[in-house]
Amino acid sequence: MSPAAPARGPLRVTSADGSSLHVEVHGPGNAPAVVLAHGWTCSTEFWAAQVRDLSADHRVVVYDQRGHGRSPAAGPSGYSTDALADDLEAVLGATLEAGEKAVLVGHSMGGMTLMAAGPRPAVREHAAAVLLCSTGASRLVAESLLLPVRAGRARTLLTRLVLGARAPLGPVTALSRAVLKYGTMGPGTAPERVAECARIVHACPRAVRVAWSRVLAELDLEPGLAELTVPTAVLVGSADRLTPPVHARALAAALPGCLGVEELPGIGHMTPVEAPEAVTARIRALVAAYVRTPDQEEVV
Repeated sequence: MSPAAPARGPLRVTSADGSSLHVEVHGPGNAPAVVLAHGWTCSTEFWAAQVRDLSADHRVVVYDQRGHGRSPAAGPSGYSTDALADDLEAVLGATLEAGEKAVLVGHSMGGMTLMAAGPRPAVREHAAAVLLCSTGASRLVAESLLLPVRAGRARTLLTRLVLGARAPLGPVTALSRAVLKYGTMGPGTAPERVAECARIVHACPRAVRVAWSRVLAELDLEPGLAELTVPTAVLVGSADRLTPPVHARALAAALPGCLGVEELPGIGHMTPVEAPEAVTARIRALVAAYVRTPDQEEVV
């Protein structure tokens, strides 16, 4: 395989349905590649700590999911797990050389993107290993611990209403930061990390947030998990209310190449921001174990 082109900076990539995606490539052109997919209501900024650390000696690809960050909103029919998989395929095709392997990392909806794209040709071609952070394949609303009431039909209905609420989030305030922290982060999260997440989440357009909430409420990716056959690590926070550890354990049981579950004590749903060192270390370990650069292949 020839060395990867030293692509850098912002790119515009067109998905299968014509949707435009904002993509960034950081780091040396011939370095091992990592592709990061963010979650619901987030953006490329969510991966700031990982980009800073990894781009010193990795080629790091980050992109805004459709409707998030600098990727425009899709049309009414443009919100689905198939669309997420289409977008990932487009990003991989635009940023990686033919046959080039990378570690693919997804947080929350980004993890669901990787699961949905598991059978896709581009993922089979380019995925050396996968890291799934704070995510699940189904029953997201039913298993959510967002509301402190007993599990059952009433809690599921109330949770669906809360997650799909059309009310604007409004400006970031002390109250909104407290609400966000309760719902998405561990109790010991530093105030500056809560503020960082609040700024990112509140920037997501209301219509996009609501459209994706409907997709996530009906999510069922379990039938396709057997198609994600590459080595896959699963990471979750013990205090995650949105995708609690029950989802991580279910993924570990269903994924053919699961490398095990790492549970981070006291960490909530926003693992890459709450525990950046742990997430980055796991990514580095996967790259070291499963990705060979063109230079390494020449030596062999």
